[in-house]
Parts: sequence; structure tokens; C-alpha cells
Amino acid sequence: APRPPRPRKEPQPLVIPRSAAEEQRLRLERLMRNPEKTVPIPEKLNEWAPRPPPEFVRDVMGSSAGAGSGEFHVYRHLRRREYQRQDFMDAMAEKQRLDEEFQKKLERNKMIAEEQTAKRRRKRQKLKEKKLQAKKNKLEQKKQEK
Repeated sequence: APRPPRPRKEPQPLVIPRSAAEEQRLRLERLMRNPEKTVPIPEKLNEWAPRPPPEFVRDVMGSSAGAGSGEFHVYRHLRRREYQRQDFMDAMAEKQRLDEEFQKKLERNKMIAEEQTAKRRRKRQKLKEKKLQAKKNKLEQKKQEK
């Protein structure tokens, strides 16, 4: 049995966006043409991490005594990879330190804000009590006058 012909898409006019806002608008219009269609949301890319150091290095050749001319390149690649790994570990330690500092700063700011709020709350309560006391005093004075 022959398949029915696929419905043809209507040709879209070519629009070249002149600004970032216009490009965003065009993308939104394209997404909203078919609202039932799922939108692909890209996942966060994993950060690059160096390969772990080898458990056992098989081709160890000394700096002399029979080291061939090709061994230097092997040594150079191993050294470069190790330096890269150390740099990565330093960068991760720095990032962790900065994250911890940021969290401490957030906690400190939160504590300061809570202290200010409590101080203002106490002040409001004091004023409220003062007003109530003044009202009671006024009522008592009226009772005494009568």
C-alpha cells in the first residue's frame, strides 16, 4: 500500500535578525508555533578533569644509560600531563576556597540582617507598649477626675 504524501510545510520568509533582541524574539516565535512540542534544554556540561595519574608506569627510562631519542617525547608528555593535573588541582582548591568564603560572607550578612530586624522589632514593641501605657494612664486620669 502506498504511503499518503507528507503534508508540506509552508515556506517561511528568510528574516535576518538585526539585534540580539530580534534574534531572541524570532526564536520565541519559532518555539511558540507549536506549543505542544517539547523544548530541548541543554544540560550543564561537565567540567574538564585531567586523567588520573597512572597506577604503574611501565616504560620508565632513565635520563641517561640507553635512553633513546624517542624517550624524551614520552617523558615530555608525561611531565606536561602531570603539570596540567597539578594546575587543575590548584584551580579546584582555589575555587573551593572562594566558595567557602562566599558562603561565610552570606551567613555573616544574614546574621547582620537578622540582628537589625530584631533591633527594629524591639523598638517597635517598645513604642507600642509606650502608647498602650499612655492610653491606660489617660483612662485612669479620666476615672480619677470623675
